[in-house]
Amino acid sequence: MSAPMIKQLPISVDKSTKGEMRTQFAALCYRIVNGKVQIMVITSRRSKRWIIPKGWPMDGKTPAQAAAQEAWEEAGVEGKVGQTPLGLYSYKKMKDDLGDLPCLAVVYPLRVKKHTKTYPEAGQRKRKWVSRKRAAKMVAEPELARIIRDFAPVL
Repeated sequence: MSAPMIKQLPISVDKSTKGEMRTQFAALCYRIVNGKVQIMVITSRRSKRWIIPKGWPMDGKTPAQAAAQEAWEEAGVEGKVGQTPLGLYSYKKMKDDLGDLPCLAVVYPLRVKKHTKTYPEAGQRKRKWVSRKRAAKMVAEPELARIIRDFAPVL
C-alpha cells in the first residue's frame, strides 16, 4: 500500500540563496491512545517555544535514522521511524556566531513504542503529548502545522 499524499504548502525562505540553506531532519513522534492520534511536542532549548525533535545530518545514518536519533536525544522516545517523509517546513535557526540560519526540515513519522524519563536533553526541554489539532496550534511554523494537521497514520 502506498503512503498517503499530503499537500505541501509553498516553502518560504525569504531572500536566502540555496547555498545559505541548511537541511535538518525532524521526527513527528506519535502514538495512538484509544483510537486517537497523539503528537509529542517539545520545547526548544533557547526560546522555549513548542517544536518537534530535529537535528543535523549524521554520518552513517539515513535521514530517517537521524530523525529517530534526534527524537531519542531531545524527547526520550524510541519507536519505528517511517522511511518516507511527510513533508518539509522552513524556519530560521538562531545561531550566536552566525546569526539566523535559514533551515529546511524534512519530517519523518516516528511511531513511539517507548519513552523514558532519562534521556540526553531531559533537563533542557519540556515534552507533552497532545492531539494533532492542539499540536498544530502550538507550533509556530505554518508549514509544520499543516503537516501535523494532515497527518493520518493507519490506525
